[in-house]
Amino acid sequence: MRVLISPSYGSAETRRHWADTLAQQVDFTDGRYAEALTGQQLQSLKELHPEGSARFWGATPSHDKKMQGVGTGDVVLFTGENRVRAVGEVGAVFRNRELADRLWPPSQDGKSWHTVYSLLDLADASIPYADLNLAIGYKPAHNFPGQMVLKDDKARSVLEEFMIIPGTEWSQPSLDDRPPVGELPMQAVRIAALEEQRTRRTTYSRSRRLIVVNRHESSLVSEFRKQLLAEGRTATRFFCPSGVSDLYVTDESGTELIEAKSNAGHGYVREALGQLLDYAPHSPRGADRLSALFPNPPATEDVALLHRYGVDCVHRVAQGVFEKSSAPKECRDRMREMWSA
Repeated sequence: MRVLISPSYGSAETRRHWADTLAQQVDFTDGRYAEALTGQQLQSLKELHPEGSARFWGATPSHDKKMQGVGTGDVVLFTGENRVRAVGEVGAVFRNRELADRLWPPSQDGKSWHTVYSLLDLADASIPYADLNLAIGYKPAHNFPGQMVLKDDKARSVLEEFMIIPGTEWSQPSLDDRPPVGELPMQAVRIAALEEQRTRRTTYSRSRRLIVVNRHESSLVSEFRKQLLAEGRTATRFFCPSGVSDLYVTDESGTELIEAKSNAGHGYVREALGQLLDYAPHSPRGADRLSALFPNPPATEDVALLHRYGVDCVHRVAQGVFEKSSAPKECRDRMREMWSA
């Protein structure tokens, strides 16, 4: 897995390119683009983008060495104005100067963006450079003046810190084709690998596509995971037809599913409750506890709502310190039969 960091909004030229090929999709079957593509390139695009259109970005010849090995499913962070503005997932990648110059006509004496790549998906983001530098291990003032390609530990660090799951990881091996796990009658459950331990946006419309977290939620999950580790508990995650769980803890004390929200308002409480009840039947091991995690205490009536369905309420009381309000045992015992149905 590679992570590209691509300056894309710092000049009038790149802002224009953003408007032309990132802010909107390009119909690559249109004659002026299709005739510039080789047969193999057009076939690759059609396989990844059967609708016939895609968003595109590119790289100049000075980045040829860096772009070697970049492929489908890699992640690109589009930067500008001192932050990551968007996160994309790489689709088809190929060298084609003629197509590049039609997509992005070079300025006088300008360089062609001859390495072209499509994007399987693009999600808005707002990640300050300071946070990105911290994840990579750079000095806080680094401002990412040129394109970078991160690999191995640095790439994993960025993906884990900002809770990004490319759609290719989420959907492959295909969830529809996997054999049953344990004694579950479900075919579509798998434990997330270590590098997939990231969370997601609160809402997203296309399943098995790029998932990018709400930054406040990801910080909360990261903070709570540290407390779990301090307690000697390891949190992982699992994929199922309903989505991707936030935290999944199973040890000698039992199995707990935890769903985090960036806000303790009533709508967020309802959403956490719905997701927990949706995920619970897919738990690789039968869930003993369900917990909803919030940055501050929900209203009394919302805690009662969670407890009514046997769900514990966890909220932060100080940095790195959390408090749990457990559901009544009789409610949890009654609901556990439904969780495991």
